[in-house]
Amino acid sequence: MKIWIAILLKSTALFFLSIFFVRALGKKRWTKMTPFNLINYIVIAVLIALISVNVISNWVFGVIALAVWILFPMALDYISMKSKYMYDLINGKEIIVVKKGKVMEENLSKIRYSGEDLLRELRSKNIFDLGDVEFAIMESTGDINVILKSDKKPVTPKDLGIQTYPESAPQTVILDGNIINESLSNLGLNQGWLNEQLELLGVSLDNVFIGQVNSSGELYVDLFDDMIQVPQLNLRKMLYANLEKAESDLMSFALDTEDKKAQDIYKKDSLILKDILKKLKPYLLG
Repeated sequence: MKIWIAILLKSTALFFLSIFFVRALGKKRWTKMTPFNLINYIVIAVLIALISVNVISNWVFGVIALAVWILFPMALDYISMKSKYMYDLINGKEIIVVKKGKVMEENLSKIRYSGEDLLRELRSKNIFDLGDVEFAIMESTGDINVILKSDKKPVTPKDLGIQTYPESAPQTVILDGNIINESLSNLGLNQGWLNEQLELLGVSLDNVFIGQVNSSGELYVDLFDDMIQVPQLNLRKMLYANLEKAESDLMSFALDTEDKKAQDIYKKDSLILKDILKKLKPYLLG
């Protein structure tokens, strides 16, 4: 067999084999890898390249070496899941670099970080004042996680006593001008509803690049033609505004009528609707 044919066949086989083993090793982001994982992937890549171009001429020896670098890390990952000691031994432990607002200089020395390195990492997380930091921990991946002082944390709706509602992930219902019926079915919607929404927005299906429906049933579209400005419908705000108008109309009817019985009914219904608006406000305007 000619050399180039052998290389082609080896490379093709190793290409698909590498896809299988990379998936088997787990979904780990490059930016979140520990040094052990990074070295492991590099060695596997180098071995595959060497086997492909016949630098490692003996196919069996190459596969044995590759198997060691694939199966051993898988076994160690499994052991690490069962033992915190083994996890720390293989991947390293997290290190506190700021504790109760104080920089831990000894720990910085252990990870060979200077003060400027620490400040740069904090700036990357939009923290420019060291005095705002309560705790900072360097993970085994090299990433730094920060806890701000209580008076420096962003205000949340819970802090303000505002009730919010849970949101689910948006569903993509249009992609590249094509309707995704499965996503519509998951939302309990159909093409008729989608066509009505597109008509309200004044756009045609073939001009929609991406269309998504959020947990509130609102459709967002991005068009192929970026020059066209699309008004995004906010159904929750529209519903709240309509309910407010209905409540106002009921109170107006109560003031306009001279019929005492009708006046009482209008006032009663107005108060009921006002109470409903109060309960729905965090959901419709939150």
